Amino acid sequence: MKTSASVLALATLAAALPSPVTKRACDAAVKLSGNDNVFKSYTLHPNSFYKAEVEAAIENLSDKSLATAAAKVANVGSFLWLDTIANIEKLKTELATDIPCKNVLGLVIYDLPGRDCAAKASNGELAVGEVSRYKSEYIDVIAGILKENPNQAFALIIEPDSLPNLVTNIDEQACKDSAAGYEEGVAYALKTLNLPNVVMYVDAGHGGWLGWNDNLKPGAQGLAKVYKAAGSPSQVRGISTNIAGWNSFDQSPGEFSKATDAQWNKAQNEKLFVSLFGAELKSAGHPNHAIVDTGRNGVTGLRKEWGHWCNVNGAGFGVRPTADTGDANVDAFVWGKPGGESDGTSDTSAVRYDSFCGESDAFKPSPEAGQWSQAYFEMVLKNAKPAF
Repeated sequence: MKTSASVLALATLAAALPSPVTKRACDAAVKLSGNDNVFKSYTLHPNSFYKAEVEAAIENLSDKSLATAAAKVANVGSFLWLDTIANIEKLKTELATDIPCKNVLGLVIYDLPGRDCAAKASNGELAVGEVSRYKSEYIDVIAGILKENPNQAFALIIEPDSLPNLVTNIDEQACKDSAAGYEEGVAYALKTLNLPNVVMYVDAGHGGWLGWNDNLKPGAQGLAKVYKAAGSPSQVRGISTNIAGWNSFDQSPGEFSKATDAQWNKAQNEKLFVSLFGAELKSAGHPNHAIVDTGRNGVTGLRKEWGHWCNVNGAGFGVRPTADTGDANVDAFVWGKPGGESDGTSDTSAVRYDSFCGESDAFKPSPEAGQWSQAYFEMVLKNAKPAF
C-alpha cells in the first residue's frame, strides 16, 4: 500500500505530463470504396439548411399539436442540393459546422447546362452549350472543396433526371440540344469527383420512367456509356432512384398494376425496378447497387399517372434513412428531396410554370421549385407513414 507521500508524488508527476490524445475517426483521412455500402458504417447527416427550414416551420405551425413530431423531422438526415453555382457556398457553410465523425454528408450534384430539358419548373441557370462553365465554375470548385476536407465522408447523387431524359424524351428539341452536354458533363463529374472520401450514385429515374420494359436496356446502356467515358471511376457505387419521387419501394401489387398499360412495365415498385434495371446495368458494365428516396412516398394511390411528379396532394413522409433495406442490392433508403420544399409553382402566369404543377392531383397553391411550402410541410408531416 502506497503512503500518502507516494500518492502525492505520483499525482504531481501525472499533472506534469501532457494529457493523452484520443484520436477521433475524423482526424484521419476517409477511405471509401465503390465496392462497399457506405451507409452500413455511416449515418446520413441532417444538414443544417433543412434543419433550419424545419425549425422555422415549427414556429409557424397552424396546428401546434404537430410541434413534437416536426422537431423529430429536423433531425432526419437528408441530402443537400447544390443546384446553382452560388449554392456551393452552402457546402462550405455546412463543412464549418460540427459534423459527427460517423456522419456521411449527402450532396446532390445538379446544375447541368440545359438542366431538366423536359420540364420547366426546375430549369437551371446554365444554358445549353455552357459545359465549360459547368466544369470550371461548378464541378471543379466542388471537387476542390471535397479535396480540402479529406476527413469527411461524402455521398453524391449525380444529376437527377438527366440521363433518363435522354432515353424517354430525346424526341423533344430541348433534350436533343442538351444530350451531348449531359453526357459530357456527367462523365466529367464522375471523373473529377472520383475521390477517396466520396461514393457516387448516378441518377436513374424510377420504375415509372426507365422501368418500362422497352426502357430498361437502353437506359442501362446509356448510363454505362457515360460511366465508361469517365474511365469507369472506382467510387461509383451504382444508381439513385425515386429522387424527389413518390413510388412505393415494395407495394405489391404495384400502385399502377391495374392500369391499362401495366403489362408493358414489370417494374411496378422500386424494389422491382432496382432488380430489373440492375440486371441490365450489370450486363452493360455499370455498378448496380442503389439508394432509394423514401422522403415523401409514405402514401400511395394519389396520382392519376406514373409521370405526375409535382407536389402530389395527400403525400406523406416515408421511411427514415436506413441501411436496413432487406435487399442486398439496395444500400439504403434515403431522404433525397427535402420534404416541404416545393417541386414547382402552381402560378400559371409564372415563367417556370409547368402544367404538371396544375394537375388535379397536385397541391395548390405552391411556390417556385425549391421554395418552402408551409402548408405542404404540415400535410406530409400529418400523413407520415410511419408516423413521427
